[in-house]
Amino acid sequence: MCASWAPDAARHGGSVHDVASGAMSQPSFDLEFDGDDGGVPTYSVGELADAINASLRRTFTDGVWVRGEIQGWSVRGPHAYFRLVEEAEGGKAAINVQFFAPAQARLKPLLLKNRLRLADGLKVRIFGHLDFFAPSGQLGLKMSGIDPRFTLGELALQRDDVVRRLVAGGLYDRNRGRRVPPAPLRVGVVTSTASAAWADFLHEIERSRLAFQLRVVDVRVQGEWAVTEVTAGVSTLARHHDLDVVVVIRGGGSRSELATFDHEAIATAIAMSPLPVFTGLGHEIDRSVADEVAHTALKTPTACAAALVEHVHGFQQRTEVLWTAIERRAERDVVAAATQVADVASGIRGRVLAAVERADERLSQRARRVGSGAGRVVERADSRLLAASAAVRRAPRRLEPEVRHLDHVAQRVRLLDPVHTMARGWSITRTLDGRAVRDSAQVQPGDEIVTTFANGTARSRVEETQP
Repeated sequence: MCASWAPDAARHGGSVHDVASGAMSQPSFDLEFDGDDGGVPTYSVGELADAINASLRRTFTDGVWVRGEIQGWSVRGPHAYFRLVEEAEGGKAAINVQFFAPAQARLKPLLLKNRLRLADGLKVRIFGHLDFFAPSGQLGLKMSGIDPRFTLGELALQRDDVVRRLVAGGLYDRNRGRRVPPAPLRVGVVTSTASAAWADFLHEIERSRLAFQLRVVDVRVQGEWAVTEVTAGVSTLARHHDLDVVVVIRGGGSRSELATFDHEAIATAIAMSPLPVFTGLGHEIDRSVADEVAHTALKTPTACAAALVEHVHGFQQRTEVLWTAIERRAERDVVAAATQVADVASGIRGRVLAAVERADERLSQRARRVGSGAGRVVERADSRLLAASAAVRRAPRRLEPEVRHLDHVAQRVRLLDPVHTMARGWSITRTLDGRAVRDSAQVQPGDEIVTTFANGTARSRVEETQP
């Protein structure tokens, strides 16, 4: 059946009439409608939104647990908003999540206890109630709970996967095979220069009063760009052949923040570095993948700096021990050489004097026995005496090899003289009784010490000692 329809007529079931004489009538449309809607109710938009929410409350009376990955994390005022996303074969599935301030306050202790911080990329299992928000026409989840074990388990699985790939690729132990120089004073640092981690590291280095040379690459150590910047920083410093070691440091944080250093790209850059890499990532419980592949992993940036300082101090102590041993050996060699030369000279002198005495005695005897032939005897004796005198004059020549040996020993002693070392900036510190001071534990506040330089000495009193 056909019916005439106009806006008002269709809404109220009336007919169209001329409003005034001579006025044009409203146009009409012919639509096929039999008046039977099959019993399906008609809702306004608001009524439909209410019906959807009522149905959601009946279906999910006790709320619902949902797992997925956080994306689009944002904070507006006291509230936080994000999407929970799942990558599936049929495409991406997502739901909007509202994390209001009261729920944040209630869950904060749980998140702190498990060292978790919600951020993009974190896989979570959360609890909440579904809500259809009529003004935007979107379905959302009002978050009120979270399962930390799920997130920690996912982080552990991701970490284990990265470690397995590094082991399979022969990279896991690669950097630990790099040799640390005896005195690693030229250090490349990858960190955020605005962080407390950098301040702590620099303070420890400066406190040592050693001649460290630092080259710093300023990077972000958390957030979406952290992986890219840290990886680039390590790779850049690793190409500098004028460095001894590379250091990667950051302060403490949540497990989710520190998970940045579980990323395969950072671990690969550390493993492949031709320079040994030290890490001080500010966490005392967990070891990141970066720690696993680094040459040396320390718990904090301060500990990382202290390890470098200890390396240099160890080199200094070993050098001092060697110099002391060289000095003692040189003294023994000089004494032995002098004794040997003296013994040789004494022997030569004794033999020469004995020969002269024997010749003189023989001459006297023959002079007494021979009368007329005394002249010839005297002449022969005189000739022998002249020969003996010549031998005496040649005696110093026989001493020349020994003298040259003594000069050689003296030259070695001069080369090993600590004065030459002190001229390069070193010094020797002793107690008043002459003992060398090699450790701060050997002296106490109030003790007097004597420091020997290349050009003199200085006497001072200990005010304070630090290990």
